[in-house]
Amino acid sequence: MRNLLILILVVAGIWWVQRAIARAKERAAAAGRNGRKTGGRAVAAPERIRECAHCGLNVPESEGVRDGDRFYCSDAHRIAGPRAD
Repeated sequence: MRNLLILILVVAGIWWVQRAIARAKERAAAAGRNGRKTGGRAVAAPERIRECAHCGLNVPESEGVRDGDRFYCSDAHRIAGPRAD
């Protein structure tokens, strides 16, 4: 009976180690997809900076507003339209 318990514990230990290794590989793959690692930290890909067609302010693309092929820093500037030069 004692040997059976030891065998069950060994099998459970091997299963647990395999699962831990698989989880570590999944995390590493996810970190590789989301950005490269430097110094133990994942670095996001640089974001594109665009110029507002109304005021000329430079804004990250994710924070601005698009209207066709034009880019604006806010919805108010999109409504106002491009600047008159």
